[in-house]
Amino acid sequence: MDGLPSYDLELKAADERRRLHGTLAELRSRVHDELDIKKHAREHLGAACALAALVALGLGYSVTGLFARN
Repeated sequence: MDGLPSYDLELKAADERRRLHGTLAELRSRVHDELDIKKHAREHLGAACALAALVALGLGYSVTGLFARN
């Protein structure tokens, strides 16, 4: 059988496992950063407040229209 000795294969497998664990840790970190709601809220506070104000204004106007007499 012409191939690599088992020791070399074990070293390659261990190296590959370390690489995969590092890649997985990096992926988890990126996903955690992308799904961090508090961070995104801080970055886009102005837009979120403006949107909330517009929604509140629209709902207030709609509800007032239900109860106002013409």
